Amino acid sequence: MLRVLVQQRRAGAALASRRQGVYMASVRGFATSEEKDVIIIGGGPGGYVGAIKAAQLGLKVACIEGRGALGGTCLNVGCIPSKALLHSSHMFHEAKHSFASHGVVVDNVAVDIPKMMDQKDKAVDGLTKGIEGLFKKNKVEYVKGWGKFKSSNEVEVALSDGSTTTMKAKSIIIATGSEVTPLPGVPIDEEKIVSSTGALKLKEVPKSMIVIGGGVIGLEMGSVWSRLGAEVTVVEYTDGIVPSMDAEVRRSFQRSLQKQGFKFKLGTKVNGAEVTDTGVKLHVDSAKGGKEETLEADVVLVSTGRRPYTTGLGLEAIGVNTDKRGFIPVDDHFRTNIPSVYAIGDAVPGPMLAHKAEEDGVACAEILAGKPGHVNYNTVPGIVYTHPEVASVGITEEEAKAAGLNYKTGKFSFMANSRARSIDDAEGLVKFIADAKTDKILGAHIMSANAGELIHECVLAMEYGASAEDIARTCHGHPTLSEAVKEAALATYFKPIHM
Repeated sequence: MLRVLVQQRRAGAALASRRQGVYMASVRGFATSEEKDVIIIGGGPGGYVGAIKAAQLGLKVACIEGRGALGGTCLNVGCIPSKALLHSSHMFHEAKHSFASHGVVVDNVAVDIPKMMDQKDKAVDGLTKGIEGLFKKNKVEYVKGWGKFKSSNEVEVALSDGSTTTMKAKSIIIATGSEVTPLPGVPIDEEKIVSSTGALKLKEVPKSMIVIGGGVIGLEMGSVWSRLGAEVTVVEYTDGIVPSMDAEVRRSFQRSLQKQGFKFKLGTKVNGAEVTDTGVKLHVDSAKGGKEETLEADVVLVSTGRRPYTTGLGLEAIGVNTDKRGFIPVDDHFRTNIPSVYAIGDAVPGPMLAHKAEEDGVACAEILAGKPGHVNYNTVPGIVYTHPEVASVGITEEEAKAAGLNYKTGKFSFMANSRARSIDDAEGLVKFIADAKTDKILGAHIMSANAGELIHECVLAMEYGASAEDIARTCHGHPTLSEAVKEAALATYFKPIHM
């Protein structure tokens, strides 16, 4: 009996050792020499989701990530930390400006930036560790290091411990994401001239901030610091913020931000910047040409867009094509011009969104596993996480006009929505664009509190080819913000009830 117990303990210890070995290989940067079915370069939303899905479908998978933490830009220095700060700053703003009207008296409301940053960092840390746990659960090998192509089936990895190894796979997916597009003449130092990454780490609230770029990232990060007390000016080259947004919604959105204290200099070109002892001088003039003027602020945020991170991967050595902007052209199955090499997410043309990258990762994994995989890019939602939020899916009214479509629209204001009025947060509207003959929904646009949650009813409707009447005849709970979606659908195919 004693011999049996000893043998069982030895067997258990051996099994535990093997399991620990797999885990250590997964999270400490060691790479196994076993040939994989799939190697994914990049552990962001597209890469890690694709890796998990491929493993769930029975493929042997390795994911190479050099950042030191999974989740990519989105989780580490993008979507997640920015949403944490947006929420914290909104709570502060509400406590300072709105609580009293609801009968909640809070004296001496103050900002503690270190604690706010600590809360943000804890959220990020917990989520990155969660992905590591999912890799372990699904037997995905996580290789900490920087990968580049050695051949069309081999990746050379500079591991985090300083060594180098070569890994081989039947298929390789490029999921390297994107990086900040530099602006000539405006050198980023992440102290006074910052990217979105630096804007997430400011040590104190600046008295003034200039945001270069009136897109989603600039308006979100500008909102954070505006709520906390900074005077924010947005400098935008075009004649309107968020150029892809429906024009009617965009005008309402800009008015809302102006009421919050935002200042806008539209149609304005940035010529250069210089750091001074007191802040930054930004040299600008009209985009159409004119006399140069100088703007000054404590901090300048550069948010002029992102570009694919496809340099340094050895693509030229194996003949993978890229376009002039660095994007990798792919076919409907995410395959590049090299049959064994695939690309997804921000590395390929299309919306540079984390959730779009995730869908790419799932579909690509399904294709590599011999299953049908497809992404409907017409139903990928876009969301601006300011307050109010703005969310959309499908086409704008301007796009419908440009395409010569026979369309109709329907709108409903949240001022007539019971839930919005009851919580004293009734700014915004819902707008539908539908085919005039068939009533099929072509686009939906929402500006409101929680618009990012409300839009998914419209996404689902469009995915399954629903009409405005289909939504209008669906029972919605009362009182809810979602009733505004129903009323806008009613307005599209007939008449709203409450307006």
